[in-house]
Amino acid sequence: MIRTIAWREWRALFLSPLAFVILGVTQIILARLFLGHVNLFLMLEARLTTLPNAPGLTTLVATPLLGNTGVLLLLITPLATMRLIAEERHNRTLTLLYSSPASLTEIVLGKYFGILGFYAVIILMSLAMPLSLLIGGGLDWGALACGLLGLVLFASSLAAIGLFMSTLTRHPAVAAMGTFGAVFFLWIVDYAGHGRGAGGAIVGYLSIVNHYEPFLRGLFDTSNVAYYLVLTVTFLVFSVRRLETDRLGTR
Repeated sequence: MIRTIAWREWRALFLSPLAFVILGVTQIILARLFLGHVNLFLMLEARLTTLPNAPGLTTLVATPLLGNTGVLLLLITPLATMRLIAEERHNRTLTLLYSSPASLTEIVLGKYFGILGFYAVIILMSLAMPLSLLIGGGLDWGALACGLLGLVLFASSLAAIGLFMSTLTRHPAVAAMGTFGAVFFLWIVDYAGHGRGAGGAIVGYLSIVNHYEPFLRGLFDTSNVAYYLVLTVTFLVFSVRRLETDRLGTR
């Protein structure tokens, strides 16, 4: 049932113009940023050849582009996830899901993997740009894989947050605003903790971006992986509980 719901969600997303608008705008922005990173590398190339252990294409082009992709995912998550549950409730089709053989966990995971499939398309399209550099140069595969892993974990947690926000309302626009508020808070919370000692460090730990940046530097830390896994699982559990409360209220 999870696969069926995920496929239905992914297909429904691509049957609407929203998905193509998001993909088109995202790729235009990333392509412009990619060309900017490449131009910067070409400007610095002659100087870099004289430096020991100079940064290469991966450090100056590929991983910055993955960072740019993460920022864009922060911005498009409210639009991509707002209709997951809210539209079902608005169209009065959520009760059909409740009466189906699928459990609430299967419904949530199906919706979740459906939106992850959409994010996978965005990530693969953005990854094609740095891979094109192989025509004239080389890449640090370890650093690139680490950055890609961080981006996947980052996107997974964003999808879980957006899904939960969509369970709280029947209006997709309200879900979008709630998701934007949540991810924006997790984005800027690090600034609130700067220069405030141990309390500031605890607040900074909540920052969703702070745990992504080490991956972009090629640093694999299990604590950062655990942060994203806990964040993702927490919001998925919240989503299941919210639907359970809603189903009990409709009886």
